[in-house]
Amino acid sequence: MKTTPILLFSILLLAACGGPAARAKRPGEKAQPAAAQVQPKEYTYRIAAVYPHSTTAYTQGLQYAGGQLWEGTGQHGESVVQRIDLATGKADVMVRLPRSEFGEGITLLGDRLYQLTWQSNTAHVYDLTKGCEKIRDHRYPGEGWGLTTDGRKLYMSDGTASIHTVDPETFRREKRTTVTYKGVPVEYLNELEWIGGKIWANVYTTDQIVIIDPATGIVEGIVDLTGLLPETEVTETTDVLNGIAYDAERDRIFVTGKNWSKLFEIEIIEK
Repeated sequence: MKTTPILLFSILLLAACGGPAARAKRPGEKAQPAAAQVQPKEYTYRIAAVYPHSTTAYTQGLQYAGGQLWEGTGQHGESVVQRIDLATGKADVMVRLPRSEFGEGITLLGDRLYQLTWQSNTAHVYDLTKGCEKIRDHRYPGEGWGLTTDGRKLYMSDGTASIHTVDPETFRREKRTTVTYKGVPVEYLNELEWIGGKIWANVYTTDQIVIIDPATGIVEGIVDLTGLLPETEVTETTDVLNGIAYDAERDRIFVTGKNWSKLFEIEIIEK
């Protein structure tokens, strides 16, 4: 969700190049090593297919697993976990959160589905073998934004430049990695997806996805999705780009946005 206004990603790029928005080094803070000053690859996109998406779905988490598309949505009183029929966009709601909770990122690991909440400091865990029955909750500090997995650990964003490595059984944070673009921290990391050994992350309120080395936090690529949703499909309720899902079996990437009318299968092309 996040209503806090932020600087556009273009300001981040300016800062990374040493412009006036660059963050000053704090006392005692070490300078970024030369290895952190890598030149990220820049990508544009080609639309491979277009699918319907509900304009009432405030997309917070998206995942494709076992031949099914899963979506977690936000907003108080409207937050759900649902399975989506890709061809028709029809949703099968599996879980409804209480009105007090604002749903955030989701991910599937084995026969468990994990769901974050924005400011309730709670992660819900559901058993997929029992019709998405909730089996436990975990508490965590700070906000919950995006969530993904490498098949072993969970990776969680909280709206800052940090990605936390999390034990899926205890939800204990084992590591914090700062995501940087040319040495500058990338704030407002949102929805996450694990693709080819890298973490892909929406940068909130922008049309950019950053491709992150999970070991170092270095941004190795930027996917610019400007213009993906046609202007003719934009209404007063259309919100920002958010939601990345990957079909590993068929090597397909899906993206959408909050209250978007379309979900897109894309191929990325290096500029």
